Amino acid sequence: MRSVKRFIYKQIDKLFLGGCSSYNSLQVRKSCRSKLQARESFKKNNIPHSQGVIFFNPWTAYRFAQEHGFPLVIKPNVGGFSRGSHFPITTYGQLWKAAFGVKLWWPFSVVEKYVEGANYRVTAANGKIMSVIQRYPPFVDGDGHSSISRLIDKENAIRRKMNLFPVIHPIPKDGRITAFLRKKNLTLASVPKAKERVTLFNRIALAPGGVIRTIDKDTIPIENKELFLKVLNSFQARILGIDAIFEKGIEKSYRSQKCIFLEVNSRPYLKMHDFPRYGKREDLSDFYKELDKNKASDSDIF
Repeated sequence: MRSVKRFIYKQIDKLFLGGCSSYNSLQVRKSCRSKLQARESFKKNNIPHSQGVIFFNPWTAYRFAQEHGFPLVIKPNVGGFSRGSHFPITTYGQLWKAAFGVKLWWPFSVVEKYVEGANYRVTAANGKIMSVIQRYPPFVDGDGHSSISRLIDKENAIRRKMNLFPVIHPIPKDGRITAFLRKKNLTLASVPKAKERVTLFNRIALAPGGVIRTIDKDTIPIENKELFLKVLNSFQARILGIDAIFEKGIEKSYRSQKCIFLEVNSRPYLKMHDFPRYGKREDLSDFYKELDKNKASDSDIF
């Protein structure tokens, strides 16, 4: 039976978790597979998180919107890489479309209040803050004379020169990008003003061309660090990738701003930390050496 579980997990790993780390025990991974589990832990440990509910029936999401208003976000209860997420939802039409569309990824889903702010992945390991990165959706900055298409070409050339591929992806000019631009009355031929930032897709993920910026850990207030380590300890994990949004930035105390913790990842994708588009590449070798000690014997079982 154990060999069967290993085979199944290997296939899941190959299809959905390629390149993700595997340092936590099966018990830890089982404790934080879903967003519901994360939300329950956040509530129990007084970790700031967005108001929301888990739903199977889309009518539940509709009632939540009636009670709490917009904007909202809907996402699968289980999953990563922003797959199946819909945000910001600002109308009932968008709500119904998202509430049914999210079912393609998982039968149970989350609807919660959407908070505007900077999106971060904080990796905590062995009682310390390992790395902090800010995550961006794909975007280009206008120069006043180049089209969006040309700006994408320039950005992709920079990424190629920086040797960011294949971990960081080139920005595509596919249907996802053109459809998102269309919602803002833009096309690939549009010419943004100088210094005008044009977001090309809403998902903060690498696949559609998102990028990361490393954050100097010394600039983060101690109370913010303690909050992330509190999350790590609450799951008794060796390592977690913790996603959070800070309205004014992680360099300011969470007590002085809106801040929500989104989810935890027991198998964080660590490769991206070595390929920042902005900021300095960090030397994380000491963390890896420590993590490689005493690996969990059941790390290859789902």
